Amino acid sequence: METTDQLLDIEGWRDTLSKILQYYADIPYSYGDVKTFVIISQDRNHFMLLHEGWENRRHVYGTIVHAEIRLEKIWIYYDGIEDGITEELVAAGVPKDIIVLAFHPPDVREYTGYGVG
Repeated sequence: METTDQLLDIEGWRDTLSKILQYYADIPYSYGDVKTFVIISQDRNHFMLLHEGWENRRHVYGTIVHAEIRLEKIWIYYDGIEDGITEELVAAGVPKDIIVLAFHPPDVREYTGYGVG
């Protein structure tokens, strides 16, 4: 069972993830008519940043970031931000061992300096 402190931490992580992703969503796409969206699940545990639109006659669609709060950790499944969002999470007070770089195989995660899952 989660304690009150854990619930407060998780709410803070949700807010932090939302703010970081919204920052990137607010940066205008350089070319074409492409919008960037922050998508958050109803339970506020899944977070996605994605592009959708048109550049010339080419459809642009893709996930930029996908993260989930699960098992009291932040699992980052995909991070297409140039420098990644992990350092921004740490700078916002999220402990490194709480962040799981889930795009790395489980046997590699212990060498990343972040959580292993």
